[in-house]
Amino acid sequence: MEQPLPPEKAGPSRTKRILQAAISLAVAWALLFGVLPRLADFGEVWEAVRSLTFVQTIVLMGFAAWNLIGYQLVMMASLPGLRMRHAFLTGQIAAAVTNTVPAGSVVGIGVTYAVLSSYGHGVGNIAMASVLSGWWNTLVVFALPSVAALILALRGGTNGLLLTGAAIGLALLAAAIAVLVLVSTSERFARAVGRISARAVSWLRRLFRKGPVSGWDEGLARFQRGSAVLIRQRWHWLTLATVVSHLSIFWVLLACLRDLGVGRELISWPGALGAFALVRLATAVPITPGGLGLVEVGMTAALMLVAAEGAQVESAVVAAVLLFRALTFLLQVMLGVACYGLWRWEARRHRAEEEGLA
Repeated sequence: MEQPLPPEKAGPSRTKRILQAAISLAVAWALLFGVLPRLADFGEVWEAVRSLTFVQTIVLMGFAAWNLIGYQLVMMASLPGLRMRHAFLTGQIAAAVTNTVPAGSVVGIGVTYAVLSSYGHGVGNIAMASVLSGWWNTLVVFALPSVAALILALRGGTNGLLLTGAAIGLALLAAAIAVLVLVSTSERFARAVGRISARAVSWLRRLFRKGPVSGWDEGLARFQRGSAVLIRQRWHWLTLATVVSHLSIFWVLLACLRDLGVGRELISWPGALGAFALVRLATAVPITPGGLGLVEVGMTAALMLVAAEGAQVESAVVAAVLLFRALTFLLQVMLGVACYGLWRWEARRHRAEEEGLA
């Protein structure tokens, strides 16, 4: 069992976490307020956003609402028996944490465990659903640049950066599929991966004066036995739900571009899909919370690269990207806070009812 650090030795770890959070937020601030204003005049950006009509606003909110539902389909496909309402509350709370906390993906997994377990789902099922949904999400992220490059080529276009991203994505996709197949079909391979991963993590933990981890080989063996059945039964639903989830986010971006005057003659939908795919691939490893700053600058730069030659779309593109992030990032954070309050209220009411019956 891991021994806790003495109180006097706990400070550096806490200091390091605070420093990492500060650096992460500093990077996001520098990108948003240092780099982005150099790409377009913010006064013109604001005017572009204000030009939206009531009907356009309603349409955008409709796309944003569908996007909120999209990811819940992935959770429901990976966790049989999960109801839409519970999936929605869990997804929004986890997304709010992931998008606002440094290393939020790790914290988000813990939040997902807490919420789903309160609805009666077993820890093992939650763990398997988290791994499978995350893995399928990664597969689609790796595959998207190749799909976008193929569509663009079929329409007579090409883009060197997109082709490079497609090549990298295909290599990562092949490796990810190979690992998934081996881990889910071979208990021996799963145990080997568990032992190697445990050694690597234990070595890293020793650098921070923490004890080694153990039992990962047995844990992956259990995952292999359970995941083989679930993958065989639901792989098609997982794939469909994950593709729909990613396309739902892209549709919000495309709707923002079109409503702000960036027509298909300036940026075609395959070009926009290519830019979207490249940024998703580049930000697969989170550096800032929710990719804050990185996504805005990266998406703007990528869209300008695929724009028609000589097109003056800087202000409209920046406006579209910021509006896109407001509808897919900021909206989720606000909803997540509200959903967290609702979940806590329901939990208190449930406890009060149980105590009343006791």
